Amino acid sequence: MASQTVENYLKALFYLCDKNDEVSISELSNQLEVSKPSVNSMVKTLSQEGLIKYEKYKPLKITEKGRIEASKIIRKHRLTEMFLVKKMGFAWDEVHEVAEQIEHINSPLFFDRMDELLDFPKFDPHGSPIPDKSGQIEDKSYLKLTDCKVDDKVILKSLNHTSKVFLNFLDQKKISLNTIFEIKHIEDFDDSVTVHYSENRLEIFSQKVCDRLLVEKIITD
Repeated sequence: MASQTVENYLKALFYLCDKNDEVSISELSNQLEVSKPSVNSMVKTLSQEGLIKYEKYKPLKITEKGRIEASKIIRKHRLTEMFLVKKMGFAWDEVHEVAEQIEHINSPLFFDRMDELLDFPKFDPHGSPIPDKSGQIEDKSYLKLTDCKVDDKVILKSLNHTSKVFLNFLDQKKISLNTIFEIKHIEDFDDSVTVHYSENRLEIFSQKVCDRLLVEKIITD
């Protein structure tokens, strides 16, 4: 059974390697807000357990074994978030901190029952895929809203960033998963995007916002 600290390291490595494939000690230290000597000590342990590839003065890489173990932790986290929203009435911006605690429970049966009660969801409340019990993640290729063109009609499927501040921003704009956007204008100067969506709302989103909205094109005849 992995310790909570090991699980936190694995999860951080999973997300960092997903972006860059290789991770420096400094990046991992910043991500976890832990000192570099502490990170150095832990990565040696993770390497001995076959969870990462580590050589002195070289970037870290997560192994396939490490990736699967990290995916299983992420599965518990995302299942918990979905349970809190669907069964307990939490808002999508209230679930992360609770799930951070529950994900460390070492009881496969507990999470299997949770999965069953939810009717085996494929995605969490923010549209992120929930890994299966073997740690495999369904790869969904969505577009960023930034990548869309004028007159495109798209549906919001996932979020590239789920901080409380960003989720609150979306709530204020009355935006949730499955909101349909029609791209009305893209500003040449700063790439801000004007969109039309429910109840005749017209909003201008910055590039920063558009990069965080993951969408799927709606094909119309």
